[in-house]
Parts: sequence; structure tokens; C-alpha cells
Amino acid sequence: MTYEEFCSQSSFALVELLAFAHGTLVDAAPEGFLARLPAPPMLMVDRILEIKRQGARGRIVAERDIRVDDWFFQCHFVSDPVQPGCLGVDAVWQLLGFYCTWNGGLGSGRALGCGEVEFAGQIRPHDRTVRYEVDVLRCASLPKTGSTIVIGDATVQIDGERIYTIKRAKVGLFRDLDYRDYPRPSARSRGGRLGSET
Repeated sequence: MTYEEFCSQSSFALVELLAFAHGTLVDAAPEGFLARLPAPPMLMVDRILEIKRQGARGRIVAERDIRVDDWFFQCHFVSDPVQPGCLGVDAVWQLLGFYCTWNGGLGSGRALGCGEVEFAGQIRPHDRTVRYEVDVLRCASLPKTGSTIVIGDATVQIDGERIYTIKRAKVGLFRDLDYRDYPRPSARSRGGRLGSET
């Protein structure tokens, strides 16, 4: 699809999310279009049902189907399988990073934290569908650095029952972070503190 089609599309199927993860979804993307979703098994979303913007605000609704053989059930925990709560938080970060790119931001995505996380339930192997509802509170470009920051509140539901509440999840897109020559050592092969723009 073209970059214009990508930025105007209001839902995305699994095949499109996988193509985005591999960098093959958008043809002739602008320079700096580097953000990716993680590839499976770390991809925590099967479909985006709704993505929309209204000024600096927006909304994302997405789902993931639970599989009895999901990798995390095999190790977390033996004889007491439960999805790690941090993966639900990561799913929200994944969606916010995707939103940032869909909304015109350029650069590589990085999770920047969240204000508050509350778990009131769990996800087990025989549950059916996780639903993520994310209200984008603000998405803004920082002209001085070319970075884009997005902040959102989210709920995570399992089969229609709310189990997580996440407040002020924050993701940024940053220029000059990509490490395309992995696994070779290079100028970007080591981590460390991000710039002061965060």
C-alpha cells in the first residue's frame, strides 16, 4: 500500500501487521519511516479493529486470540500457566508506537514508561480473546529533534471482562536509533540513555 493509504486506513488485519513488523507494508515510504511492530512471538496483537485521530487525540481498539500453546504458557509457570502481565503492557506500547507512525511520526519506536498499572485479573490458556482499548491523550511532534511522543490510557479485557488498567503509557519515535547492520558491531550496537528530548 502507499504511505497515504497507510495513514488513512482505519483498521489492520494480521497479515498487514506482520508486513509492518517486517518493513514490507508500505511502498515508497518517506525517509525515516523506520518504526516496526515486533515480530512473533513478541507481537501481542492479531488485528486492529479501529484506529482514529481527532486532533492531538485518538483511539485504538485491537484484539489478540489466545492460543493454548502460546510460548509464555510453556514457562510462566509450569503447572500454573498465566500470561505475564507485562506482555499486556507491552501490547499497549506496541499499539501506541503503531499509532505514532500511522499518525505521521518518523523514526524508531521506543517505550518510555507509564504512570500507573493495575492488574485485577489474569489471562489463562483456555481464555479466548484479549481486547485492548487505548485512548490517545496526546500525540505531538517535537520539531527541534524530529521526535514524536504519544501518551495514552488503556484497558485490557479478557473475553469482555476488564482485567488491567494502564494510565499514561508513553511511547516515542526517535531519529538515528535504527541498528540495521545487526548483528555486526557498529556505532548503534550498544544501548544507553536516550537523548534529553524524552
